[in-house]
Amino acid sequence: MLEEQEYADRMEIEKRTGRSVSEDMEKVCTEVLVNARNELYLRMRFLDAALSGFVYVMDMDIHGMGTDGFQMHYHPKTLGGLYRTDRVMVNRLYLHTVLHCIFRHLIRRNGREKELWDLSCNIAAESIIDSMNHRALRRARSWLRQDTYRKLGEEMQVLTAEKIYSVLSRIHLSEKKLGQMMEEFCIDDHRLWPEDDDQNKKNEIENQWKDQSEQMETDMETFSKESSSDSGNLLKQLRVENKERYDYRQFLRKFSVLQEEMSIDEDSFDYGFYSYGLRLYGNMPLIEPQEWKEEQRIEEFVIVIDTSMSCSGELVKHFLEETYAVLGENNSFFRKVNIHIVQCDETVKEDRKIICGEDLKGYMEDLTLKGGGGTDFRPAFAYVNELIEKRELSRLKGLIYFTDGQGIYPAVKPPYQTAFVFVKEDYEDVKVPVWAMKLILGEDEIGRTAN
Repeated sequence: MLEEQEYADRMEIEKRTGRSVSEDMEKVCTEVLVNARNELYLRMRFLDAALSGFVYVMDMDIHGMGTDGFQMHYHPKTLGGLYRTDRVMVNRLYLHTVLHCIFRHLIRRNGREKELWDLSCNIAAESIIDSMNHRALRRARSWLRQDTYRKLGEEMQVLTAEKIYSVLSRIHLSEKKLGQMMEEFCIDDHRLWPEDDDQNKKNEIENQWKDQSEQMETDMETFSKESSSDSGNLLKQLRVENKERYDYRQFLRKFSVLQEEMSIDEDSFDYGFYSYGLRLYGNMPLIEPQEWKEEQRIEEFVIVIDTSMSCSGELVKHFLEETYAVLGENNSFFRKVNIHIVQCDETVKEDRKIICGEDLKGYMEDLTLKGGGGTDFRPAFAYVNELIEKRELSRLKGLIYFTDGQGIYPAVKPPYQTAFVFVKEDYEDVKVPVWAMKLILGEDEIGRTAN
């Protein structure tokens, strides 16, 4: 009966004004969103492009507000009611949605459990907003928020969605606690976020927001440095999220050598002449396939593992698992390899020679780190140079040094490519010699490059 009365009232309004009620609602809601956008812009000019990067769409199926990375969908009744009762919450909801895009939360689930990932993204976004000193966003923090930020802060320096998810997965929240946290932090609708397998949509979102995020970071560090001082942890988050993300496997493949390997070179084989010969002479092809071809595969390299006090066995194991995954790919390594895994802190503790994938698998199963002193990179390089002099390494393409701490570097460039793989919980630039390559990975990235 109530729905019938509402429908009759709406028809009466449309008849009297000559306009549809939906058009009026859309106009009012657009004004509400534009006002929120302008108020945020006045206090954070560096957010200009990000705040203005949406088309507003009225959506009766959305819960409150949500985005697909390009459009901002809103439910008119929810948005209008929120504007009447709490305009600060409209500003927070708008910025919350924008932050999801800036940090590309929409496309970085990568197989994670959806409900927990959504919660992690919401906590990350809300923690940034709560850290900001802007009147247009200020609201009292509940005890649950304070307690959540405090506990997460004990685990990490910067509250990224990936790190939060890792912690929440490890502590196994009860159903009641999970419900309380979702009620506290989940203020927007994520149903428009693309599925993990929708790679085209994910690429579009990445292309749309990556440049904006990097430009915002630059702006906050230069032209808008003064105004960004009241923006809490936003700049720290940007530095973490905008650091270049690497795939360790692809990086490892750079350490390859060119060598002939016995196999049919199908690329240089003309099947036309081959078939013509068979037809003309019965069983005599005019040409035979080349049995030798040059391939780019990994033959010989050195892995040095930092076994000082700072490097954990679990991280080393994940690192070696990724190396084993590449070793197991048919087209990545030669049938015979010569890989030396050297453990070193201030001195060389062990050298294990690997000639096939099974050797590496066995090494990982029985892995025992030997060391525990300080970090000095020089002894490992001196040892490798000795192996070269003894001809135990004759075609060494490169050395990969896995570490999570600072150390003393050799003064002279070695005669082979060198890469330092640093594992950092949060973004922290590390200075290495000009002759060395540098890779900075988060702990979660070491374990997920296989996905």
